Amino acid sequence: MYHGIINIYKEAGFTSHDVVAKLRGILGQKKIGHTGTLDPDATGVLPVCLGVGTKLCDMLTDEGKEYVAELYLGVTTDTQDMSGTVLSRSDVMIDENQLEEIIYSFVGEYEQIPPMYSALKVNGKKLYELARQGKVVERQPRRVRIDEIEILEISLPIVKMRVACSKGTYIRTLCDDIGKKAGCGGAMKSLIRSRVGTFVIEDALKLDKVEELVRGNVIEDSIIKVDNMFSDLAKASVKPDYDKLLKNGNCLELKMVNITKWSDGSGNATAKLRIYDAQGTFYGIYRYEKEPQILSPVKMFIT
Repeated sequence: MYHGIINIYKEAGFTSHDVVAKLRGILGQKKIGHTGTLDPDATGVLPVCLGVGTKLCDMLTDEGKEYVAELYLGVTTDTQDMSGTVLSRSDVMIDENQLEEIIYSFVGEYEQIPPMYSALKVNGKKLYELARQGKVVERQPRRVRIDEIEILEISLPIVKMRVACSKGTYIRTLCDDIGKKAGCGGAMKSLIRSRVGTFVIEDALKLDKVEELVRGNVIEDSIIKVDNMFSDLAKASVKPDYDKLLKNGNCLELKMVNITKWSDGSGNATAKLRIYDAQGTFYGIYRYEKEPQILSPVKMFIT
């Protein structure tokens, strides 16, 4: 079984679930999970967790993301993108300077109402299932954060822009909101996810490439090890006499481990550490408890 994270390039026409299903066949294992849904028409970065790496799914879902999107002004649809049913068409009367001012006004935090065509649940039912039944339910606004918007090209009615944002941000809804503020409506024409945390599109692998690497028995080179996701943490290895305590997930006394990079730079002990056994096998993340000066397990990754 493979363990770690692989950076997949999701192609158009596949759902995120499709990617996981295909990878299960390619890699020959069931324990696989993705880290955040991409719309079927969207493309780009989809980090996929393998084996014990599936314990990282929640952490990676929380990472900031970056997209390249095309906004089509003068059109609104029921899905907030151009795959949906057109609800209205309007002339685009706004000039480019006004439009730029409106787009940049969304940088920062704002209350965003999730779209009906989304996987969010209301009273136990996914919104897109209700939408397909012709139902519209009230959705509570959620505070999202737009860290940066870079306008790449304006060729009205199309605007191409790069958006860096927090988790839970719907770019389709951002396009719809920009269109509303511009007075003409807007819908997302295309979407590429270019980054999730440290995973970038330049390193992402298409499924056929993954198949090729598996056939060549070199796929391991493209799987990021779990402990590499915590490379910023101090590293500790258990002394041989205490390996059994680590393997049982027990708390550890400081005398039981050898620690590197223990200080945060100001002389204080770092709060969390990567823990390895005496043979160098990664076991998990431990937290330093100042009182009574022990290391307690936070998350274990060993099989």
